Amino acid sequence: MYQTFDVTARPEQGPPRLAALRKELAAEGLDGFLVPRADAHQGEYVAPHDERLSWLTGFTGSAGFCAVLQDIAGVFIDGRYRTQVKRQVAADYTPVPWPEVQLADWLKKQLPNGGKVGFDPWLHAEGQITSLTKELKGSGITLAQSENLVDRIWQDQPAPPMNPVAAHPLDYAGESSADKCARLAKDLRAAGQAAAVITLPDSIMWLLNIRGSDVARNPVAHGFAILHSDARVDLFMAAEKLDGLQGHFDSSVTVHPPEDFLKAASSLNGSAAADTGTLPQIVADALGERLVAAGDPCALPKARKNAAEIAGSAAAHLRDGAAIVEMLAWLDAQAPGTLTEIDVVKKLESLRREDPALRDISFETIAGTGENGAVMHYRVTEETNARLEDGHLLVLDSGGQYLDGTTDITRTIAIGTPGGEERAAYTRVLQGMIAMSRLRWPKGLAGRDIECIGRMPLWLAGQDFNHGLGHGVGAYLSVHEGPQRLARTSHVPLEPGMILSNEPGYYREGAFGIRIENLLVVEQAPALDTSDPERDMLCWRTLTFAPVDRRLVDASLLTADEKDWLDSYHREVAAKIGPQLSPAAQAWLDAATAPL
Repeated sequence: MYQTFDVTARPEQGPPRLAALRKELAAEGLDGFLVPRADAHQGEYVAPHDERLSWLTGFTGSAGFCAVLQDIAGVFIDGRYRTQVKRQVAADYTPVPWPEVQLADWLKKQLPNGGKVGFDPWLHAEGQITSLTKELKGSGITLAQSENLVDRIWQDQPAPPMNPVAAHPLDYAGESSADKCARLAKDLRAAGQAAAVITLPDSIMWLLNIRGSDVARNPVAHGFAILHSDARVDLFMAAEKLDGLQGHFDSSVTVHPPEDFLKAASSLNGSAAADTGTLPQIVADALGERLVAAGDPCALPKARKNAAEIAGSAAAHLRDGAAIVEMLAWLDAQAPGTLTEIDVVKKLESLRREDPALRDISFETIAGTGENGAVMHYRVTEETNARLEDGHLLVLDSGGQYLDGTTDITRTIAIGTPGGEERAAYTRVLQGMIAMSRLRWPKGLAGRDIECIGRMPLWLAGQDFNHGLGHGVGAYLSVHEGPQRLARTSHVPLEPGMILSNEPGYYREGAFGIRIENLLVVEQAPALDTSDPERDMLCWRTLTFAPVDRRLVDASLLTADEKDWLDSYHREVAAKIGPQLSPAAQAWLDAATAPL
C-alpha cells in the first residue's frame, strides 16, 4: 500500500525554507538553483521523496518549477495554475506565467551581469539542459551540475518508495512481454541501434507487463531499463520490489541493482536510443556519443491500445459510470447547503471502492464548488472545504485505476437553481464537447490540427480556457499518457487505438468553473455514401457513459444535430448503465436522461 506524507509547505513555512536554501547557494558559490517538479524518471507525478517543489514553495500543481536566486524566487506555472499558485505560495515567491515567459529570458533579466545557476542532473532532461544552454549563450550565465541543495536542507525528507511489484495478467495486457520486446528490438535493428535506454516508469511497466505502487494514483514502480537489439532486457530495480515475480520474467530479463544503471549505460557497445525530452542529463553524460535522440521506443506502441486493452477500458468505464450515477443520484437528493466538497469526494470514492477490480483512484479527486471550481486542478483541503450552496456549480473531475482500465471523467453539476450566465457558458462548453465527439478527420492529422473544434463555440462568444482540450490515457497506467494529446503543441498523428480525453471548459475566476469530460478511443471511420474512396478517415468512439446535467443546458442555443447527439448519448447511458444501478439511482437516471 502506498504511504502518504504531507510534504506541502504552508505559506508561513516557505520563507524560512527559502532562506535556508539561499544559505546553501552562497556556500556553493552559486547565484541560483533550479527546483523542478520532477524525479529521476521524469514522470508527471512524483513520490513524496521527490516533492521538492511543493515542500519548498507550497505549490502543489502537477507541472512547474522554481528558479531560486539570491533576491528573487520565481515559481513558473502554466495557465492551469495561475489561480492556484496565488493561493498557495507566500509573498517571498513570485509567480511567473510560463511558457509565455521563458526561463532563459527571465534569468537574463534577473542576472544581467551573468552568474552560475546550479541544477541536479538527475532531475533535468538532456533536452531541457541543451536547449537552456543554447538560449543562455552570450549572457554570461552558466549552468552547473550540483548536489541537490533542497535535499540537503530537507531534514525529514521521506525515504524513496520501495513498494512491491505485481504481474499484469496477459488477459488484460493483450500481448506478452516477450512479444513486445521482440517487436521493439526488431525496430532497433532496423534503425541500426544496439539498445534503447528507458527511464519512464510507465514505459517499463508496459514493456514488462508489470505494475507497481511507488507513486500515488499511478500503478508504476521506479526503475530503469535497457532494451537490447536482441530483445534482452536489463532491468535496474530494487530486488525487494520484485519478490514473488521470479516466474514472471523469462531468461531474457536480468535484474540489476539501480545503482548499477549509470555504469551499464556508460559501457554499452554501440548506439543507444533514448528520449532526450525525459532522459536525465546525468544518464546522457554516461552515454556520451552513443546517445541517439530517437524517442522512447515504448511510447507509440503503448499509446496504440490493442483489442484486449480497449475492451478492458470499455468495461471499466461501464462499471465506473455506475458509481458516478449512484453518486449523482445521491447528490441530487441532498438539499443545497447540507454538503461540503469533502463529503462529495468521500462518497464518490466509497462507491468506486465497491468494485473489487479497483486498485486506486487515478488522481486526486477534484471537487470544486463556487469560486473553487474556477481553480482548474483544485484539490480540496480542510482549510478550503466549501459548502455546496444554492446557485453554485460543482466541478467534479475524478477517475479510477481498475485492473482492466483507467478512467477519467468530469461532470459539472448544478446545485439548486443555476444562473443564466452559468447556463449559457455551460451550453457552449457542451457544444464544444459534442463537436469533438462527432468529428471525422483525415488520417495523419495530429491533436494540434483538430483541437480548435472543441473551442469554437467558446471562441464565438469571446471566451476560452487555459488548458489543452485533451490528453492521452493509459491502460491501467498513467491517467495522463503521451505522446498523443489534443493540444496546440501536439504534432503526433492520431492513430486507431489511442485513448484521449475530450474536456473543454470555462473558468470565471472568483465566480465559477465548468468542465465536461469524456474519454474517447480513435477508430477507423466507416465509409459514407459521400466518402472519397482513396481517403482514409478516423473517428471517435465514446468510452465514458454518465449523464450531463440537463438543468444547465440552454436548449435554445443548441442546433438540431446537437440535440440529437445529446439525446442519443443519453439513451446509451440509460441502456448501458441503468441495469447496474440500485432502484433509486435507476429512477433518477431515467429522469436525468430524458430527451431534451
